[in-house]
Amino acid sequence: MRPGPPAGPALIFTSARVKRLRQLIERSTMRAREGAFVVEGPTLVGDALDAGAELECLFVAAGTTDPVVDRAVAASVPTYELAPGVLERVATTVTPQPVLAIARTVDVDLGELAGASLVIVCVDVRDPGNLGTVLRSAEAAGVGGIICCEGSVDVYNPKAVRASAGSLFHTRIVARGEPVKVLGTLGGWGLKRLGTRAVDGDPYDRVDLTAPTALVLGNEAHGLPAAVAGALDGWVSIPMQGRAESLNVGMAAAVLCFEAARQRAQ
Repeated sequence: MRPGPPAGPALIFTSARVKRLRQLIERSTMRAREGAFVVEGPTLVGDALDAGAELECLFVAAGTTDPVVDRAVAASVPTYELAPGVLERVATTVTPQPVLAIARTVDVDLGELAGASLVIVCVDVRDPGNLGTVLRSAEAAGVGGIICCEGSVDVYNPKAVRASAGSLFHTRIVARGEPVKVLGTLGGWGLKRLGTRAVDGDPYDRVDLTAPTALVLGNEAHGLPAAVAGALDGWVSIPMQGRAESLNVGMAAAVLCFEAARQRAQ
């Protein structure tokens, strides 16, 4: 007998699953403890499925039909239909996405970046939108890995996940590490460690980015701390024209990543 079509979403009859979903959205401590985070929207859920990420379950707003739901059901992802109004109470956006998934975290150990010729290191990057843009730019430019050191915003913050536009699932990410120790390890691997700052660094287009390099990004307001500065091999800046003093961290990362890609393509 031929198997029938996959079963559709089931209705949630208890609040326990919804409570956990809300906690994973709101609390970084919960995400860290459970090794799980929330993916919002059909596009990002599709990216997660494409990357082979482990999805614990899928939540679908009442009445929603979308091909990604069929994909998840076919992949044996437990799928639940939310009662009307529930999604609006747990989502973080004004207009909630109709599909949410709980995924297992995807970060890797630092040792998995050994051999990478271009690495981004984030130190005290606090804005989740900026961090998501860093991930997106790095993946687009072919960066070998991103390290989000202790003190930076949680890489699984919902806004960071959304801003990454799926790059979270297609880039090697290290989500831990004391900055000076991380830089010591990278230096031991032979990477040139370049700190970024608004002024007094070498112009980015005059720095050799073809050699194994770690680009170190600092806090949006205060830059890199003195302790980290002592672990660097040099500084790079993006010269500004007009009234702008500097770019935000996400934009700066995009400029530097694509300059490195340009140099390496020549």
